[in-house]
Amino acid sequence: MSIERTIKDLVIANRILANENVLDSFGHVSVRHPERPDRYFLARSCSPGIVEESDIVEFTLDGVPVNPEKRPLYLERHLHGGMYETHAGVNAVLHAHADDLLPFTITDIPLRPVIQSVGDMGAKIPVWDIADKFGDDTDLLVCTMDQGRDLARCVLPNKVALLRGHGFVSVDVNLIGLVRLAVFLPRNARVLLAATTLGTPIKGLKSGEIAARLRLDPASPSMRRGWEYWARESGCSDLL
Repeated sequence: MSIERTIKDLVIANRILANENVLDSFGHVSVRHPERPDRYFLARSCSPGIVEESDIVEFTLDGVPVNPEKRPLYLERHLHGGMYETHAGVNAVLHAHADDLLPFTITDIPLRPVIQSVGDMGAKIPVWDIADKFGDDTDLLVCTMDQGRDLARCVLPNKVALLRGHGFVSVDVNLIGLVRLAVFLPRNARVLLAATTLGTPIKGLKSGEIAARLRLDPASPSMRRGWEYWARESGCSDLL
């Protein structure tokens, strides 16, 4: 994939995730450089719903802009660099604060897949607590490479990890797969929360069903159908 196409797709991903209420004024999504695996693209510090191609910045894995940059940058860009540095197979990273997932970051009720569309999230989603390694006097933001690396180590083999009292991260092999899963994660959380009120055992996805979902190609035509629909709904069909 060309650099130009990669940047356009990153703009689309920002717009979709904002339009689908996965991202609001905060949160961010990135993609690994298609030709330089030791670099990645991430927007400057701005609301995802207004990201344009000119807002995309190229970074080295330690969060340093490749070209001099005077505009404000995301403080949590090291979250992305830590993921790319730790996991060679990860090519897209998302950090968001969707309300529906937050209860699972502060309780003992585990987040798990209960609807078909999120089978590839993983069987048991970990909760990363920044205080475990970095003490109880942080602002909960992932602002250093040490913090980013520590978070990255708890993600795989799943595609999602929760951050206590903060939000979640998600990773995938490409932006299409990342965005598709992220759109359905809040729905899965709402269904799971609703099911807990019924007082009966909850039937989540079985291990074989999760494995089957993980075998699906996130770039297949059926997966791309959602990407194209959401891109048009978010007003950026001209970038497809």
